[in-house]
Amino acid sequence: MLIPFLISKIHNARVTGANPEYSGSIAIDAEIIKKAGLREFQKVEIYNITNGNRFSTYIIIAESGSGDIVLNGAAAHKVSLGDRIIIAAYGLLDERELNSLNATILLLNESNGVERVISGKL
Repeated sequence: MLIPFLISKIHNARVTGANPEYSGSIAIDAEIIKKAGLREFQKVEIYNITNGNRFSTYIIIAESGSGDIVLNGAAAHKVSLGDRIIIAAYGLLDERELNSLNATILLLNESNGVERVISGKL
């Protein structure tokens, strides 16, 4: 049986832009994507710490080192500049895989720099 488990989380990201005219997605600094072990076009869940909104979208790559966290399309209506959000990715895993995999959690500072990386066994 496949069970959904958290595989990666970016905690306390600050929204740096919102563009409702774009066709959709969340643009994330390429450096953050790499450190979190995520991929372009991967589905992610967004939890807005500031206003409580929750929604899903997919990742596109923003310029490395930019600190960009930009919501596009309909998702742009769910955030405001400066909102604090959590970006979470889940994977469907077989119980036999659990002991060989780790979840990665990035804690970001106010300028979306990686302050701390936590890795935990699933």
